[in-house]
Amino acid sequence: MSINRVNISGNLTRDPELRATQAGTSILTFGVAVNDRRRNPQTGEWEEYPNYIDCVVFGNRAEPLSRFLSKGSKVALEGKLRWSQWERDGQKRSKIEVIVDEVEFLSPRQNQGGYQPQGGYQPQGGYQQQPQVQQQTTPSYNAPQSAPQAAPQPTTYAPQSAVQAPPSVEVYDEDIPF
Repeated sequence: MSINRVNISGNLTRDPELRATQAGTSILTFGVAVNDRRRNPQTGEWEEYPNYIDCVVFGNRAEPLSRFLSKGSKVALEGKLRWSQWERDGQKRSKIEVIVDEVEFLSPRQNQGGYQPQGGYQPQGGYQQQPQVQQQTTPSYNAPQSAPQAAPQPTTYAPQSAVQAPPSVEVYDEDIPF
């Protein structure tokens, strides 16, 4: 038995290229840089060495993904390795590439089509602080003096969750690339 699965995360080295076969199958190709750390034998310092991986997405997900990915985007990919061999100008050439099955976006989405993030990350500068609401667990001692005293019951105030409006851009299932 053999297993052919690969998981990588890194940054896109170039903008994705979308094309189609004569039969109409969409093909999206892009490169991902993945760093490897090695100790330099001369200095003894750890250094980053990039590995450049070619990636391919086939089928219905290729076109929607091309709209969401761009050079520099950080992604996590899951797929399988495929080895290709061909001959050009009398020389044999080969390469290994990742056939991508799953994509997870690790970079925050930039402002496209009027979409504004709700809380959390703001592309213009830093994180937006949410108001801090503390839970109060002070016992309530409002029992009348003439009645026998029962054990005080703590009063808990839980913060109310803010209801956020959906984004102003209409999003359809076919727009989501996964």
